[in-house]
Amino acid sequence: MIVTLIVLCEVAFWVLLAAGLALRYLAKKPGMGAAVLLCEPLLEIVLLVVTAVDLKNGAQPDWKHGLAAVYIGFTVGLGHSTIRWVDARVAHRFAGGPPPVKPPKYGRARAVHEWKVAARWTVAAVTALALLQAAVRYVGGDGDVSSLRSWQQTMLFVLGLNLVIALSYTLFPKREPAGR
Repeated sequence: MIVTLIVLCEVAFWVLLAAGLALRYLAKKPGMGAAVLLCEPLLEIVLLVVTAVDLKNGAQPDWKHGLAAVYIGFTVGLGHSTIRWVDARVAHRFAGGPPPVKPPKYGRARAVHEWKVAARWTVAAVTALALLQAAVRYVGGDGDVSSLRSWQQTMLFVLGLNLVIALSYTLFPKREPAGR
């Protein structure tokens, strides 16, 4: 049931995003479009509540519960930037908006960009880690929480990887080719 709900939340995320942007740009109702987009966080609240109820009802914590926490973390950390990214492209394509701004390719500007990306991934990973830890405490010493701990290790790896990438652009900045 949890996996099905995660899939439904992901599908609903994109349906709400499409509906919100369609209202904003095609129907010329930006207020209604914003209202639809503001419904996005409700999906994560539903997933969180259903996961907690599932654990409360005696379900053994497994990879599905961990995946729910990770999905919520990613949505918290990356959902807003995803919406902005899609919004800029839809505005350009269907509403005569300016072309989307491309990330810088070289030097300090690229390093700053990579640190901003790493910050979003950090928020995602820390949110997932906190939810996973809350689930571990919620289950208590009676249940096998190894799958939740495994997800925590994965999130620490994701966090470390993003920080290493950002640090590499800081220490070894990509230089603009000569002649440009």
